[in-house]
Amino acid sequence: MSDQNVHNAGFTPSGISAGSLASSMMSHEARASGGGVPSGGPTSTLQGMGARGTTHSSGFTSSGISGNSTASHMMSQEARAHGGGTPRGGTTSTVQSIAMGGKGGR
Repeated sequence: MSDQNVHNAGFTPSGISAGSLASSMMSHEARASGGGVPSGGPTSTLQGMGARGTTHSSGFTSSGISGNSTASHMMSQEARAHGGGTPRGGTTSTVQSIAMGGKGGR
């Protein structure tokens, strides 16, 4: 179900859907970073997964983050960089929220 949730949010194999949560996230991120969407951020990560349909296989599942997965590695790196926790609105929390059918951490 997590790949479908990502597609439902507007991250699709053909790109970001106009008027979707994905387009809103992209706009917000672009404004915050001076006009571009940063590589490795929530929008670019989700779009890559939406294009390939790899959310679940990356470890972002509807049940949570799978142990010993790409997702758990991302979460660990992000937590170390932020003093022990993953920040709300960060890549890991946003991707996991959307994979579970939420609206991200924004």
